[in-house]
Amino acid sequence: MPLLEIRNLTLDFVSGGSSARTLDGVSLTVNEGETVCLVGESGSGKTVTAMSVARLLPSPPAQYKDGEILVQGQDVLRMTKKDLRAVRGGVVNYVFQEPGAALNPVFRVGQQIMEALRLHQPQHATAEEVVRLLKLVGIPAPEIRANSYPHQMSGGMQQRVMIAMAIASRPKLLIADEPTTALDVTIQAQILELLRELKKQLGMAILLITHNLGVVRELGDRVMVMYAGQVVEEASVEQLLTRPLHPYSRALLKSVPQIGAGHERLLAIPGTVPQPGAWPAGCRFHPRCPQRQADCDQAVPPLISAAQVRTVRCPYWELTPPLEIA
Repeated sequence: MPLLEIRNLTLDFVSGGSSARTLDGVSLTVNEGETVCLVGESGSGKTVTAMSVARLLPSPPAQYKDGEILVQGQDVLRMTKKDLRAVRGGVVNYVFQEPGAALNPVFRVGQQIMEALRLHQPQHATAEEVVRLLKLVGIPAPEIRANSYPHQMSGGMQQRVMIAMAIASRPKLLIADEPTTALDVTIQAQILELLRELKKQLGMAILLITHNLGVVRELGDRVMVMYAGQVVEEASVEQLLTRPLHPYSRALLKSVPQIGAGHERLLAIPGTVPQPGAWPAGCRFHPRCPQRQADCDQAVPPLISAAQVRTVRCPYWELTPPLEIA
């Protein structure tokens, strides 16, 4: 049984009497000890999918229209508030994109970690455990840093504190939403190495939301490519990065700079991701797709099985030889 299984999740945002469909039949699984990456441009539905796992989206405006979100076999969409509190933090925990905004500025970081311990691991709620967690995430002089306020720490240090808070409850699934955004490349590498080591030490599964394919290569086992509220391709990381099948996946790979390539300019994807509720008819990528066919605007294509035990939402994926990435 997967640790997390999302089945046909459909979600609308309702405002002022109108609704906009944001997720449309999203399905994914995360197994114990696995790292699954959600990839796509901003507006594709990655963060909304991740926030739905522990029902963190306020309702209204969010309305779950269909589907199931099974955490350890239990559907969180049908849980009571008491059951949800046990899942949030206890089984599933988050590392958010902006640590400076997620940390409370008026409490010392040690106090904030202690609060997480008291809620989910009261038997371990000691000053020694706070110091141990700060040391585990690589913060120097943890005894001193536990008494610091967030504004007294760098962005990289704040992100490490967020990770310490997240793992304090010993979750089975860590959801990391763009954990290296706004950090310089050196600190990004350190955070990625930290996540890799913590996964190995603690046996956590990770659901990683990112638009950075370099991060996917470093951490991922499987990858789900999202576009306009749908999953358009699922594959192992090696399969996707060496032989992407969906035209959108290929376009994402072609927009990444390659060392030694002779192109003067990077190849950009024309246009933008359509807004929720304003999706084009048929395949949602067809207005931007260089390989579109005459009937691509007729019907929404289903996810179909493709080569090497993977799925793709394009009936014409075999017509054009897939982009080969060295």
